[in-house]
Amino acid sequence: MTRTTFALIRHGQTDWNAERRLQGSADIPLNDVGRQQALDAVAALSIYEWDVVVSSPLSRASETADLIADGLGLTVTARREALQERNYGLAEGLQAGPELEAIRIPGGFKEAEDAEATARRGLCALEELVADFPGQRILVVSHGTLLRLSLGKALGQELPGIENAVLNVAHHRQNHDGSGGWELEFFNGERAELAA
Repeated sequence: MTRTTFALIRHGQTDWNAERRLQGSADIPLNDVGRQQALDAVAALSIYEWDVVVSSPLSRASETADLIADGLGLTVTARREALQERNYGLAEGLQAGPELEAIRIPGGFKEAEDAEATARRGLCALEELVADFPGQRILVVSHGTLLRLSLGKALGQELPGIENAVLNVAHHRQNHDGSGGWELEFFNGERAELAA
């Protein structure tokens, strides 16, 4: 059996996070709180030895990954487009209220990426990392919705929101007969009892 371990980290806070605005594919930078969250995440991540650091190319995830990698004495190996946040279409930049409700449709918002498509894209990106780095420890810095939907699809269950820059650890196991699955060890910094 091959076991590949992932840290799945949501980027640190941005001003839009603080204002509760939907970010999606908009490239919003970290704020100072977010930079400190990234630095604080190093302590929790340092209990493991990481082989590879990969991030979304959006600046809030990319900078979080750089700060964490530097704190761990590593460098970011790759920035992968498939790890970008769900595109929220016309909803990006909006807060809860009448303007947002006016563009809501079943399953999301007008011109937004479908939740199922986001889940498939994110899970495929994680499975590509398993194929590229089998049996290694991979630290991924990405986005809340992408990680929540991808992990939920992998585990076959709905998950709550993912907090900024907290520890989430998942394992992918691949058996010799080709079977396998995912299990979650930590979620939002707490030990989890979720497996698929």
